[in-house]
Amino acid sequence: MKQLLTIAIFCIAAIGYSQEPKPTYEIEGDLVKATYYYDNGAISTQGFFKDKKLTGKWVRFDKQGNKTQMAFYKKGKKTGKWFLWSEGALKEISYNNNKIQSVNLWKSDNRVAVNK
Repeated sequence: MKQLLTIAIFCIAAIGYSQEPKPTYEIEGDLVKATYYYDNGAISTQGFFKDKKLTGKWVRFDKQGNKTQMAFYKKGKKTGKWFLWSEGALKEISYNNNKIQSVNLWKSDNRVAVNK
């Protein structure tokens, strides 16, 4: 009976630790700062809500903590310059009222002109 009870307690503890970390929400003035996590506890996404709509800067990270995306919202709509980092490239997307205005792509193999 003791063995069965020990196994049951171990299973319950294992289930509790294996669950995905829950997002956290903090009030900052009239905004709510949301932080979402990967299974390993690293931050996955962080940004703000106002009146239940995405607002301000939102940043995404990979599991190693490297920034992969920086985005901006205004009243739930995409706005401003968004940046997306990937291996050897940076993509800049300009939005206005949820519509793409322009896209620029920079690769690490591009040459840069320097004015001396």
